[in-house]
Amino acid sequence: MEILIFMLVMWYGGLFFQTFFLHRYSAHQSFTMSRFGEKLCYFLTWVFQGSNYLSAYGYGVMHRMHHAYADTEKDVHSPKYDGNLFAMMWRTKTTYSAITSKKMEVEDRFTRDVPEWPAFDRFARSWVSRLLWGTAYFAFFFTFATAWWQWIFLPMAWMMAPIHGAIINWFAHVYGYVNFKVGDTSKNFLPFDFLMMGESYHNNHHKHGNRANFGGVRWHEIDPTYLIMWVMDKLGMIHIKKLEVSVKRESFKKAA
Repeated sequence: MEILIFMLVMWYGGLFFQTFFLHRYSAHQSFTMSRFGEKLCYFLTWVFQGSNYLSAYGYGVMHRMHHAYADTEKDVHSPKYDGNLFAMMWRTKTTYSAITSKKMEVEDRFTRDVPEWPAFDRFARSWVSRLLWGTAYFAFFFTFATAWWQWIFLPMAWMMAPIHGAIINWFAHVYGYVNFKVGDTSKNFLPFDFLMMGESYHNNHHKHGNRANFGGVRWHEIDPTYLIMWVMDKLGMIHIKKLEVSVKRESFKKAA
């Protein structure tokens, strides 16, 4: 039972900070929060993603590039231009690392106002941090695993963020239904998103990128992350932007 609870916390905790902080805040800035709140989210992202920690800067910049170049040869992850799932994820990994390490030249339109905490990123992304988290996961399984099959979940814990990314970046461009005609292959992967906390409404998101609520187009499209954000907004913890701008490829073009 402890292993299953651990995996649920890892899955939904890491996923929440990926969609709430890295995606909706860093990449799309669909809401605002205090400087303290931002720093706290950095820390909690590290706690819940652990060995899979993703930089808000690296993720935000890369995701903006995905929207600008969706399903073209410049897309950082597209099933149309990668032969298989693993090739796509490897290209995503190398591009993300180059962006985060500042080894890749990126246009200003993709980096504008993206949050950045270089000192914390260096620590959280270091092999020391990743190995410590990985060892802690192993120790937890060693202590609480009561059957051989529970060990199957350990590699998932080590690779949780890439698994989350693969589900949306590959499967949500291949399988699902469409609410909007957009210039790419994005689809709504699940009619009721119990698995990915709203991320599965990918077609909705590609039509209205800056919209805080990824669901809400059809009656069954309930976005769990947005419900949490709505409560946080009412409590004054964040401020959801009321004027939401539709994000298409043109949205990150340079101003004339």
